Amino acid sequence: MAKQRSQRVGEQIKKEVSEILRLGLKDPGLINLTSVTDVEVSRDLRYAKIFVSIFGNVDEQEKILKILDKAKGFIRSEIGKRIRLRLVPEIEFHLDRSMEYGARIEGVLRDLGIESGAEKPK
Repeated sequence: MAKQRSQRVGEQIKKEVSEILRLGLKDPGLINLTSVTDVEVSRDLRYAKIFVSIFGNVDEQEKILKILDKAKGFIRSEIGKRIRLRLVPEIEFHLDRSMEYGARIEGVLRDLGIESGAEKPK
């Protein structure tokens, strides 16, 4: 039951943080190509890992992660205002590299001559 609750809280945090990033942060260094892909909340609801996907090169990604790290307190307070929880979890931002990984796998398959979603002719 604790797992289900942490998943529900994670989904709600994901929704709220996405909205905060889109509308709440006024930092000019934060570009619009940042999205929240997943949130993992611990079973005791004290910690939350927020995975973000950032479009850009490595330098831009690091820059935006630093901006998010500085805004962590503001984002956490906004979560506390929007979601009714006894304890607002400590948040930590992580870069989600699954899109890059998927693109790399797609490239390897293309190099091998395997089309994604299509069968080879017999």
